[in-house]
Amino acid sequence: MNTNIFDIAGSAMRAQTLRLNTTASNLANADSVAGRPEDVYRARHPVFAAALEGAVGRKSGGGFGVGVRGIVESAREPERRYAPGNPIADESGHVYASNVDVVEEMTNMMSASQSYRSNVELLNTARQLMLQTLRLGE
Repeated sequence: MNTNIFDIAGSAMRAQTLRLNTTASNLANADSVAGRPEDVYRARHPVFAAALEGAVGRKSGGGFGVGVRGIVESAREPERRYAPGNPIADESGHVYASNVDVVEEMTNMMSASQSYRSNVELLNTARQLMLQTLRLGE
C-alpha cells in the first residue's frame, strides 16, 4: 500500500488548490448577468472524497489521500432583477444575476487557504522528523 505521508499531503494540497481556483472563478463571475436564467453563471464547487482505493485487504496498489469526484454547479436559482434599460434584458425587462454568494466564497477561500497551509506545515514537520531520525545513527 502506498501510505507515504508526502503523497497524502500532496493530494490534499492539490484538492485545496482546486478549491481555491474554483472559488476564484466564482468570485470573478459574481457580478455577471444574463438575459435568460439558463445562461447566467452559476457557482461551482468541487466535490472531494477520501481516496482509499485498494486499501482494504490488499498488500499492493491503491493509495490514500483526497480524491476529486468532480465539480458541481449550485442548484440555487439566479436572482431576477428588473433592468429594462439593460440591452440583454428579456422581453419583460429582467436580467438574471449569478447565484454566487460572495460571503460564502470568501469563507471557502479562507478555509481552503488554511487547509493548504496546514498541509505545508505537515510536510515540513514530517521532513524535519525524518532528518532527525537519520541523525540518530550518527
